[in-house]
Amino acid sequence: MLLIEKWFIQLKGMDLEHLQKTLESYSAYGPLPGICLPLAESFIPVLPLIVFVAANANIYGLFLGSLYSWIGVCTGSLLLFWLSRKLGGHFSGWLRRKFPRAGKLLAFIERRGFTPIFLLACFPFSPSALINVISGLSGIPFRSFVLAILLGKAVMIFTVSVLSFNIGDLTEQPWRILLALVLLAVMWFGGKKMESRFQLK
Repeated sequence: MLLIEKWFIQLKGMDLEHLQKTLESYSAYGPLPGICLPLAESFIPVLPLIVFVAANANIYGLFLGSLYSWIGVCTGSLLLFWLSRKLGGHFSGWLRRKFPRAGKLLAFIERRGFTPIFLLACFPFSPSALINVISGLSGIPFRSFVLAILLGKAVMIFTVSVLSFNIGDLTEQPWRILLALVLLAVMWFGGKKMESRFQLK
């Protein structure tokens, strides 16, 4: 247990170059390190998710690195949401009665659903663990949450991967920034259309 704690402390303080070397030393485990580290960040938000995503893109390649990061992040988010919903039923009711502002926040998430979760999931510095827990405590449909997380995290991870992949070439390839902005718009409009079509409200 102390060994795992020490390892997480080391991960928290790693820069991108050091992390890449560390992950490469675990190459025998295939994609597992690239998936498990982003997954762990969902439960331990002090871990540097952006560094994990950037390292995956530069170790496994842009496509596979993004895919592994996306699988890990989404799996962690859905697990935390599920745990919050299963274990927090009574706490949610108490929270609404005791703190009216918290009740309004939960009602807002239930009412607006997809949009706020999607937009927050798109930004790498948003408090994702808190968002997942609060969403689990609210009454938002599970399918709405899944859709928002899958699309929002895809935008965030691919954007970070595109911008950090061979970062030295970014100034010579400004199209990568434009691509990230276009992806954000496409995912948002596509998600809203799907939510409306399947009535995920």
